[in-house]
Parts: sequence; C-alpha cells; structure tokens
Amino acid sequence: MTEKKTEQQLYIVGWICLAAFAVFFAAAEWTDYRIFAYMPDCAFYRLTGLYCPGCGGTRALFLLMRGELLGSFLFHPTVPYTVLLGGWFMISQTAERLSRGRIRIAMRFRERYLWIALAITVANCLVKNLVLVVWHAALPVRL
Repeated sequence: MTEKKTEQQLYIVGWICLAAFAVFFAAAEWTDYRIFAYMPDCAFYRLTGLYCPGCGGTRALFLLMRGELLGSFLFHPTVPYTVLLGGWFMISQTAERLSRGRIRIAMRFRERYLWIALAITVANCLVKNLVLVVWHAALPVRL
C-alpha cells in the first residue's frame, strides 16, 4: 500500500473516530450517563491478578477528555501519546488539504510511530505490574 493511500485511509478513519467520540461524550454529558457503572471487569485481571496491556486506557481517555493530562498519562501514557499524535495528524492533514497543498505542514505516516506506541504500552504494562507485585499498589477502579 502506498504512503499516500495509507494517509488517506487514516484521515478518513480519524474523522469517523472524532465524530463517534464527539457523539458519545456529548450524549454522556447531557444524559449524565456513567459508562464505568456498566463496564465489565477486565477478564485478564480477573483471571491472573495482573494488569493487561490496555488496563487504564478507558480511564485515561476520560481524564484526557476532562483536560487532566497528567492523570491521563499516569493511567495509560499511550492514550495521550495517541491523541496528541493523532490530533496533530488530523490538524496538519486538514490544513494541507484545505489549502490544496499550498500549506505543506501535513504530518506523514511513519511506521515508527506505531512502534513507539507499542513500546510505551509494553513499558506501561511492565511498570504497573511491577508496582502491583512488589508494592501491592493497585490502580483505582473507579474515577
């Protein structure tokens, strides 16, 4: 697949995700819907007593949506990394597309961004489980 085609697909998926999140969070705010009350426990955590690589991701997203960058980073650093990187991708791609290429600031897709996200996720999982096993310090279950 060409780089241009990959960027086009990521751009479309980005707009779909932004629209879906906007609708969900607006509905949650207007109806006072609390998603955590209905979310099942993590099956991996329930079976092993250890955190899975995604543990804390939903809480990190909600904290980020409230503007709590530090809290979001502490729950799952991959979430703010992805939102910041994805946000710049969407803004820069939109600026270049609207200017018809006159403003050449569009962020280009690089596979290394995915490898960095994977490294952050693995490091996060290892650190959280080390803290859990050695110091018995668990993540808060509810926000």
